Amino acid sequence: MRLGRVISTDGVAFVKIDDGDVDMTSGRVPAEMRAHEIKDHPFGTPTFTGRSWSLAEVRLLAPILASKVICVGKNYADHAAEMGSEPPADPVIFIKPSTSIIGPDVPINRPPTSQEVHYEGELAVVIGQVAKSVPAERALEVVLGYTCANDVTARDQQRHDGQWTRAKGHDSFCPMGPWIETDLDASAVRLRTTLDGKVVQDSNTSLLLHDIPTLIAWISDVMTLLPGDVILTGTPAGVGPMTAGQTVGVGIDGIGLLRNPVADRA
Repeated sequence: MRLGRVISTDGVAFVKIDDGDVDMTSGRVPAEMRAHEIKDHPFGTPTFTGRSWSLAEVRLLAPILASKVICVGKNYADHAAEMGSEPPADPVIFIKPSTSIIGPDVPINRPPTSQEVHYEGELAVVIGQVAKSVPAERALEVVLGYTCANDVTARDQQRHDGQWTRAKGHDSFCPMGPWIETDLDASAVRLRTTLDGKVVQDSNTSLLLHDIPTLIAWISDVMTLLPGDVILTGTPAGVGPMTAGQTVGVGIDGIGLLRNPVADRA
């Protein structure tokens, strides 16, 4: 099932989106695909109001508004190497604020205080129920589904500060979308990031140093995960700068394509 959030002339709603093939270059979806309004929220077994819209009539928003976004650093060996460090023995986690979340086609705004804003394409795990100290063997039971994300980073600020909150936390630094896919085995899916259509990252989640159940167990032992919370699982090698006027895309097989233009914040 594809779960999302849309804004229409009737307001904002959670929706179930029809299945259909997505153009993984442009992000275009078939015109006949429709968004069916969910009553209340998408957790548990969704019920529907009976209203629906074609995707041409609505705008896709970030599919979830998380209370927190927990990110995993250096979770691909090749990315750890390109950052000049050894792969970590345990997950390295940090948090992005909820105010960093934006949806598809919304500009990533480069702050005037940074001259080196990087893309980092990632698989995002969306939590579906309250989870505390969940063992790895049961971790997938608390997952609602998966979406595409971009862990945008002001790399110069990251180096300067020595810790990552400012560099990772600017408004618009957590694009997510286009929707949440609930029926996906995310243990071995291809992830590609493009910059103006050129592939700059190409990897597979089978190469995660710490897999999804391990991450959920590790993180939920530290903090309670709430429905809608998001875990960004890490980025592979190939990170690099984005400039105003460019467009970055994060595509994951079985989910779809997240695209965002880049702009300079005034």
